Amino acid sequence: MEVDVAAFGFPAPVRPGATRVGWVGIGVMGGAMAARLLAAGFAVTAYARTPAKAEALVAAGASLAGSPAAVAAACDVVFTMVGNPGDVRAVVLDAASGVLAGLRPGGVLVDCTSSSPSLAREVAAAARAAGCYAVDSPVSGGDVGARDGALALLAGGDEAVVSWLAPLFAHLGRPTYMGPPGSGQSSKIANQIAVAGAVVGASEALAFANAAELDAPLFLDAVSKGAAGSRVMDIFGERMLRREFASGGSVKYIIKDLGMALETEEGPEGAKALPGAAMFRQMFSAMAANGDGDLSLQGLITVVERLNGIRK
Repeated sequence: MEVDVAAFGFPAPVRPGATRVGWVGIGVMGGAMAARLLAAGFAVTAYARTPAKAEALVAAGASLAGSPAAVAAACDVVFTMVGNPGDVRAVVLDAASGVLAGLRPGGVLVDCTSSSPSLAREVAAAARAAGCYAVDSPVSGGDVGARDGALALLAGGDEAVVSWLAPLFAHLGRPTYMGPPGSGQSSKIANQIAVAGAVVGASEALAFANAAELDAPLFLDAVSKGAAGSRVMDIFGERMLRREFASGGSVKYIIKDLGMALETEEGPEGAKALPGAAMFRQMFSAMAANGDGDLSLQGLITVVERLNGIRK
């Protein structure tokens, strides 16, 4: 029997109340993003390895499924937002329980995990073989951007499918089509190099300002109006001032992302001499070695303080 692709997903128009959305991975970022789509009127079915993490979504009206494949079987579009490339491989490509095992022809997978460009290309090929579509669309903007729908979405894949996803992306932030499969992931890795450098700069600047006995909040406000100002300074600098190190995503994820930047096996990604990225990764790794691997990026200031004998 011939399958009516349009009845299940792309290219049938995306509409609240009609397009069924799945979400795999209900962490700090994924939970906030899924909640925004639920609030926008989309039916959401979720899977979390720890079901308790999905309690707030279920209370708001989402359904809970027992596996990524079960989520996909009930949905037209499935978002994944998990920890690392190994997790992506497990939740997407597992022959029994993965998303592609349950997604019907015409279904669309959107992987928002910061993952490997080569794996994104592999997933896209597997989706095509199953009559489905895959977009790699990692995000930037942190927990604040996820909560406020102000993320930068860096999308790789079929441009027509990325355009088709616009009514969903509109509730999450600003999408940019970056190119063929893997381009979204390459863009996110490059983004992480820039973010890491900015966090290192903000950490050293505030540690120096404190050591010089400046009014740190006044200093931060003053320089944020000049060339040093950035979204990193606004979000992470303020959290450094408050010694609020637990808010946001874990530092272990930027260690992973910078590690992917420094790998030499990533196919067409050709920049191999990245001394700044190597140094940034070493500094964040020092933070994890100090026992702070579950804290967020702004905790890097504690590494600078330790190096200088400053303890607060």
